[in-house]
Amino acid sequence: MYRSALVQRLLIYGLSGPIIALNLFLLYLVFRLFLHPITIVSIAAILAFLLNYPVKFFERIALTRPRAVIIVLLVTLTLLVILGVTLVPIVIDQTVQLLKKIPDWLTTSQTNLEQIEALAKKRRLPLDLRIISNQINANIQSLVQQLASAAVGLAGTLLSGLLDVILVVVLAFYMLLYGDRVWSGLFNFLPPLIRFPLVTSLQLNFHYFFLSQLLLALFMVITLTPVFLVLKVPFALLFAILIGISQLIPFIGATLGIGVVTFLVLLQNWWLAAQVAVVAIVIQQIKDNLLGPKLLGDFIGVNPIWIFVAILMGFEIAGLLGTLVAVPIAGTIKGTFDAIKKSNIRNSTTDSGGFE
Repeated sequence: MYRSALVQRLLIYGLSGPIIALNLFLLYLVFRLFLHPITIVSIAAILAFLLNYPVKFFERIALTRPRAVIIVLLVTLTLLVILGVTLVPIVIDQTVQLLKKIPDWLTTSQTNLEQIEALAKKRRLPLDLRIISNQINANIQSLVQQLASAAVGLAGTLLSGLLDVILVVVLAFYMLLYGDRVWSGLFNFLPPLIRFPLVTSLQLNFHYFFLSQLLLALFMVITLTPVFLVLKVPFALLFAILIGISQLIPFIGATLGIGVVTFLVLLQNWWLAAQVAVVAIVIQQIKDNLLGPKLLGDFIGVNPIWIFVAILMGFEIAGLLGTLVAVPIAGTIKGTFDAIKKSNIRNSTTDSGGFE
């Protein structure tokens, strides 16, 4: 009897693995098929999450929710138009100028490497940088050519992006008005044991995570821009925005952004690149050690190793969007399981106490 039960259990475990893997693979295929609409809906949901804070503020001052939503969306659209008229043209112009300057910077970096190699030969040091410099130059030139070829379809890309922005704003508007009904309808299908901790963990992770990441990104842009201007860093605004946007990628984004900017400046001037790296790292440490803990706290509570795994899996599944939402999703899963575990322990303790 015992052996029969053991065989049945092994069969259940052995067959459930391939079935789960097959279902996950089919889910992945469906997700990739509808990636574009899923991306639009996800961005609209994140925007609705963020805009829900000012909407609640206006509701507290005796405004109805529809009026509060309309006011917040009008203010948001006004800010987007102002940025589109003032900041976006500057960033586009600096990006074009940067692409034009990179070949000259490559020539300068080649000369600098030759001088370093000549100095090493005078001191009889076995240093050969030609292979490294040629490989770096070939990779960067290939990247510049890819960017130049992609610029051919820039008009179509901008038009498609504008349509996507309009769809995101419209969806965010309806989510702010009717999102509570939709979410409650979806979560009502789940049993109460899972529904309540999942809703709480989801709101906590997504609300605070994206709000904090956005504020930290703004901090990096606002602090780095004047410092880069004082240091006379070329394309100061573009590089500060690049580091700020990379901050949206959790855990490793700011480091990657600083590394890319430092490398680009290094092609022109190694001393300036060292200054850029030191200043950016100091500001990053201030952000990570002073502002980050106050904004993020420990509400996610995910081990750094699992954060890396979640980011890699998110990028593989959904690209940049998957990278952005990987950490709050991981935090939501962990928070839900922790809440369920605590609830089970509490229930078992209560049952045992009642039995005694």
